[in-house]
Amino acid sequence: MLVIYAFLLSLAVTMGLEVLLIPVLIRLKAGQQVRDDGPARHLQKIGTPTMGGLAFLGGLAAAVLVLANRSPGALLILFMALTYGLIGFLDDYLKVALKSPQGLKARQKLLGMVLIAIILVLLAVFAQGRGTALAVPFTGLILGHGIWLDAGFWFYLPFTVFIVVGMANGVNLTDGLDGLAAGVTLWVAIALGLAALMGDKTTVDGNGVVIAMAAVAGGVVGFLYFNRHPARVFMGDTGSLALGGALGGAAVLTRSEVFFLVAGGVFVLEALSVIIQVISFQTTGRRVFRMSPLHHHFELGGWAETKVVYTFWLFSLAFVLLGLAGLYGLGRT
Repeated sequence: MLVIYAFLLSLAVTMGLEVLLIPVLIRLKAGQQVRDDGPARHLQKIGTPTMGGLAFLGGLAAAVLVLANRSPGALLILFMALTYGLIGFLDDYLKVALKSPQGLKARQKLLGMVLIAIILVLLAVFAQGRGTALAVPFTGLILGHGIWLDAGFWFYLPFTVFIVVGMANGVNLTDGLDGLAAGVTLWVAIALGLAALMGDKTTVDGNGVVIAMAAVAGGVVGFLYFNRHPARVFMGDTGSLALGGALGGAAVLTRSEVFFLVAGGVFVLEALSVIIQVISFQTTGRRVFRMSPLHHHFELGGWAETKVVYTFWLFSLAFVLLGLAGLYGLGRT
């Protein structure tokens, strides 16, 4: 029942805060900026208030603090959401309030995210007893018994930091169309919550993780009411990095880092599309995609925005189901 309460409380708080937040953002002229080289129809989004992710951060915090009974796992996920959200907020604030076109420098954001991810790993391994074993998805399905590899701390640390930071940036890159990032995050949060429920032998503080993921799910559903097409508010880097941080924290605590790469396949594809585009253009002068991240490629190919969003939601569900199948036989109930 606590899972349901967490979902509903986060949803209600998010929607209530969003109602209060949107007029404030409008008065502060905290409006969205749009790329000049993007789809022409995105020009109508200019001025739509951003930083709406503050609302579901409030929903997540309320659910965790009220219902998680000071669970170390839930608090660690909340810590990740708040600290990554703070980095995003600083970037958003510099861009939309102080009109700084660059916001935080890329290396500043990256350094902050890496340092926080290192803190996550240290707390999970040494304070939470997570250890450094990595599950190899699909081995239970293929071999009949799951394989766990003890990576050792000095491999596990950079590997996990890379995944957490990379996937948070993947969420950030996915946040480019109305409802896209929130809808994809919903499926991934549910998947990580299920991974925690299944992980009787593998999850650190499973109850806390489930409550936190239910709160994330409730928050993004509440946010989607305002962010669905045509969006009344955008989450901004505040929201996208916060979501990435929360999901990364849950992946570490459920010992599902590799599973996270499968279940979060849409985030991976969005990030890879940018990497491939940059490398191709710098080395050959040619673009592989019409525009990156990947969702813009389909938009410029003539797809309606809603078609792109719903298609990506379906692919996200498919990746989640594939990832859950990969957990079979890995010592989970």
